[in-house]
Amino acid sequence: MLKHGIAAALLALAPALASAQTAMKNVDAEGHPWWRHAVFYEVYPRSFADSNNDGIGDLNGIASKTGYLKALGVDAIWITPCFPSPQKDFGYDVADYQNIDPMYGTLADFDRLSAQAKQDHIRIILDFVINHTSDQNKWFLESRSSKTSPYRNWYVWHDAKPGGQPPNNWESDFGGPAWTFDQKTGQYYYHYFEAAQPDLNWRNPAVEKAMFDATRFWYRRGVSGFRLDAVDTLFEDPQLRDNPFKTNSDGTKEMINKYNDKLPQNHEVLRRLRKVADESNAVLIGETWTENINQLHEYYGPHDDEIQMPMDFLFTTINVLSASKFRTQINQAESSGEWPVWVITNHDMTRSYNRYGDGKHNDEIAKLMAGMYLTLRGTPIMYYGEELGMENNDPKRKEDVLDPLGKNNWPQNKGRDGERTPMQWNTSANAGFTTGKPWLPVPASYKTHNVETELKDPNSILNFYKRLLALRHTNEALIEGDFTSLNNSDPNVLAYLRSYKGKSVLVALNMSASPQKVDLDLSKQGESMRHLNTLLATPSAARNVSAKGMTLAPFAVYIAETGK
Repeated sequence: MLKHGIAAALLALAPALASAQTAMKNVDAEGHPWWRHAVFYEVYPRSFADSNNDGIGDLNGIASKTGYLKALGVDAIWITPCFPSPQKDFGYDVADYQNIDPMYGTLADFDRLSAQAKQDHIRIILDFVINHTSDQNKWFLESRSSKTSPYRNWYVWHDAKPGGQPPNNWESDFGGPAWTFDQKTGQYYYHYFEAAQPDLNWRNPAVEKAMFDATRFWYRRGVSGFRLDAVDTLFEDPQLRDNPFKTNSDGTKEMINKYNDKLPQNHEVLRRLRKVADESNAVLIGETWTENINQLHEYYGPHDDEIQMPMDFLFTTINVLSASKFRTQINQAESSGEWPVWVITNHDMTRSYNRYGDGKHNDEIAKLMAGMYLTLRGTPIMYYGEELGMENNDPKRKEDVLDPLGKNNWPQNKGRDGERTPMQWNTSANAGFTTGKPWLPVPASYKTHNVETELKDPNSILNFYKRLLALRHTNEALIEGDFTSLNNSDPNVLAYLRSYKGKSVLVALNMSASPQKVDLDLSKQGESMRHLNTLLATPSAARNVSAKGMTLAPFAVYIAETGK
């Protein structure tokens, strides 16, 4: 049942939106689900487009840019939390799962965005904060009101140890103890993250019902799925045993989250949540931080009945431009037999432009990274501004930090403000994001790296992305083809074939700053280098092409159909 006094007109509009959303084909002619062929694009709503010039992006701003996203080649947008929130962690502290925060707009604005996105053939994915709520959520306010409150067991409460110490040694991911003492009721409550983000008690069936119903509320409004936040941390050891420590190579000690991370019960809940998603042909994307491919494989479910798209964050741990390291990780992902999900940056990590750039060839390297993760077998998730070469703009002083992670851990960790700066639309003040004061400062690079300027430059990062995404959407081998790794001992060049129904595409990527001769004898794959048809390449990418190989320019991207 819809809440919050929604007007009758809105009430009538929601089913129509849901119907329109499902009108998009959920499977193709061969039975492949829509998300396998989609390009996802993460939108951080505070920073994408500000329609009312208050310095903070909003839903109407996003709606005004769906035409840009369509032209870019985006099929679905993942919007990070836009629910009512005190904004202690910028929306990841949810006060109400069934409404829109006024800073972003209203439910009516969301419905208009949904309709506009549908018109541009773009699906909407919402961020679902499944592990915890805000301490201002009505559930928690009731929970902390009394030990006898019917909501008390919706969260994890426990008595202090003798002497008033926290129940165990668990540490918050944001720094400090994972327990906060509540004076009124004389117990500690548990929070894996900030103290203002108390963990839900997923052992309570009432919690599961309330959260599952929240997803149904949005499915009825036309949402096509959810990105699930912090899915590793839903359950805690009921005995609350102390976590062990390990000694690092530098002699420092680090806690191992043995008893409050990756417990088996996580998967049981996620499989039940998948059943709810299947009722609406929706997709679930997992924030799945794993130590190896085997752990990642578990999130797909024993019968592919859990998360359809668990993100391979092992890929993001490669912070150097290394053909060998990327090849190893890609081959490991392929060995699982599952459909991979590729990410190179997001709102929680330094932008890829900075992580992989060498300070001299960053634009070329940005194209190189796109040439890799947008041509692999699997589904990619882009991050807003990645297609422009947006770079980090980290705070210089602690007093400038807004992110609680940076505030609590400065200067070892400067927080995540740097990768969350406003989208760079043009060369006007504040990069065209707002005429007000932007909530975060825009980096000086906006003068050269912005949508308006790059659209005019045929060799820009943006136009390379557009050509690459157009190719990805139309070439069957890149859409659905098998993956075959080539030249496996080459430390500088990553090369592979994508093959589908007798047609193959060669991708060759020089991950070095010098020309590289690469041996590519494709005869073992039943292909030939003699009749290559270049589909997309960076300027002067390949020369001396022969039956056995070619020479690739520094940071070259070369994509071509092979012959027989």
